[in-house]
Amino acid sequence: MVNGFALKVRKRLPGFDLDTGWRSDCGFTVLFGYSGAGKSLTLSMLTGTMRPDSGRVTFGNEVLVDTERGVFVAPQQRGFGYVSQSAELFPHLSVQRNVAFGLHRLPRTQRAERTAEMLGAFGLNDFADKLPRELSGGQKQRAALARALAPRPRALLLDEPLSALDLPVRVEMRALLRQVQVAENIPVVMVTHDLYEAATLADSLVVYGGDGVVQTGTAAELIGDPGTPEIRRLLHAMELPPAVLMPRVLTNVA
Repeated sequence: MVNGFALKVRKRLPGFDLDTGWRSDCGFTVLFGYSGAGKSLTLSMLTGTMRPDSGRVTFGNEVLVDTERGVFVAPQQRGFGYVSQSAELFPHLSVQRNVAFGLHRLPRTQRAERTAEMLGAFGLNDFADKLPRELSGGQKQRAALARALAPRPRALLLDEPLSALDLPVRVEMRALLRQVQVAENIPVVMVTHDLYEAATLADSLVVYGGDGVVQTGTAAELIGDPGTPEIRRLLHAMELPPAVLMPRVLTNVA
C-alpha cells in the first residue's frame, strides 16, 4: 500500500467505546455515519491530537502509533494538512498571511511564490488583504484549504468541512475538493454525515455505526448490498441519482 492509511484502534471515553479498523489507498476516503459514532474521534487519531488506548496507525510504511511498542509520532511531525468545519483561520491575519503561515521555513522568495500559487488556485487573489471576518463561509473554507495545502502535506484530513455552508456553496466546494485531491495527488480523508456528499466524493466509503466501522467499500457496493440492517438504514435514508451509484474501483478493504 502506497501513501495510504491503516488503523486498528480502541478508545474509551465516558459513555462511549470506539473499536474501529480500516485501511485506504491514495484517493478520497469518506468516513460516514451517525453523529457521535466516532468519525471525528478517528480523525483525531490520524492527526495525532488524540492517542488511542490501544492499537496501531500507519501511513504507507510508516508507523505513526503502536501502543504495544510505545510508538507515537507527534502531530507536528506527521506532515498532514487539516481543515475543520469552522475553518479556524487566524482572525488577526489577512488571507495572504494565513496562507503563508506554514511556510516560514522557506526562503522569502519561495514563500511568496507558493503563497501566490495557492491564492490563485483557490480564487482568493481579490481577498488576499482581507481579514477572516470579512469573508463569506465559502471564502473562509477556501482560505483554510489553501493554508493547509500550502506546505505540500502528505495527506489532507477534513472534519465536516462543508457542513456550515449553504447548498450552492457546498456544491461548488465538493467539486473543488475533488479537484484538489487529483491535482495534489495525495490521500484525502473526510468526515461527513451527509450521504449525498459521501457518495459523490468517495472513492472508498467507511460507514460508522454506534461504536465503529460497520462496512467499507464503494458507495455503489454498499448501497446495493448493505451488510447489516443498520447500514441499510444509514444508506437508504435518501434517494441518490443513478450517476452516483455507478460502480467505482474498490480502494478500501475492511
